Amino acid sequence: MKHMKKLIAVLLAATMAVGLAACGSTSSSTPASTSGSTSASTAASDSTSAEGLKIAIVSTAAGVDDGSFIQNCYEGILSFIDSRGGIDTVTDIMEPTGDPAAAVQAVADIVADYDVIVTPGFQFAGISTLAEENPDTKFILVDSFATDADGNTIELDNLYAMMFSEQEGGFLAGMAAALSTQTGKVASVHGIAYESNVNYQWGFESGVNYANKHYGTNAEVVEIASYAGTDITGANVGGNYVGSFGDPETAKVIAQALIGEGVDVLFPAAGASGNGVFTAAKEATGVYVIGCDADQYNDGANGDSNIILTSALKCMDLNVERQLNAIADGTFKGANELLQANTDSVSYVTGDHCQLSEEALTALAETYELVKSGEIVPASNFNGYTPEEFPGL
Repeated sequence: MKHMKKLIAVLLAATMAVGLAACGSTSSSTPASTSGSTSASTAASDSTSAEGLKIAIVSTAAGVDDGSFIQNCYEGILSFIDSRGGIDTVTDIMEPTGDPAAAVQAVADIVADYDVIVTPGFQFAGISTLAEENPDTKFILVDSFATDADGNTIELDNLYAMMFSEQEGGFLAGMAAALSTQTGKVASVHGIAYESNVNYQWGFESGVNYANKHYGTNAEVVEIASYAGTDITGANVGGNYVGSFGDPETAKVIAQALIGEGVDVLFPAAGASGNGVFTAAKEATGVYVIGCDADQYNDGANGDSNIILTSALKCMDLNVERQLNAIADGTFKGANELLQANTDSVSYVTGDHCQLSEEALTALAETYELVKSGEIVPASNFNGYTPEEFPGL
């Protein structure tokens, strides 16, 4: 636990430094802007039923229709509202900078107006002070644990924080890539080498190695040395890193270079930068993408075809809805929880939005059960394993 606290403290400091550098002289008191919304996402109003919850989601510049991380959280809210007959309301509050100080200020600006505030992203880790000062407001923090002023993790009765085992999702993506490639070359592309992205990378590599050993594939993970990542401890973790979660142009350049090396299956875990990988794949021939965080099949449409094989899922919608139901029925409990495949919180897309072969689907289904049971533990940034040596390989 002490080790985890130190890592989160370093991560928060690094995130703040990157955010401030990216935003130049942006003040920490930058006001949040409220975006328009559709159908169930109407702004809270005076006519809201006394039984309903007034919910706010504070998003980044990508907004609630980013097709991935934030949208998936938002869909969990919409599902909750729909299940209760529309007595609840949600407002999307956009904080455009991504700066941690500005993100916390955006929450502070609205905290008195809502029953529940959902904050997707590690930039909101510092909302614990607001939660302590506003015990009647419930907070749902996604992709980070709350931290105190010293960067140590903190648990509060009115704050539920969830993180996900990205290495498990990356593992499933790596398996799918190795089982689908025609050229024998696959790759992942990432934003910044924060822990979550390195987890995806090493999980992906673990999945490729597992498929090679157990299912007769012979896939190679391609990396371009000039785009290697450096994690929060300063270690070189390899991989293909854009250096930003909001730079699709550079991501496209990296993807094109990988495609030039023969890669025909790409896994972008890079936020909005991943859009550049999609573009490069659509402009190429015979190149496919595995979606990340949410079902990205609709984003893969390319004329009368689709470049998405499947998507690795962090089931944020499911878990946001679970916590909203707990708030509504009075069973809500504050906690910091790492969510894994064993609670169906990490998964992959099957059905109509999946183009994997029957053989690949069978192999994934078999292996997924081993991940859920804990027999397979893919490598992650700080779990002590490597993609070449991990339990279950």
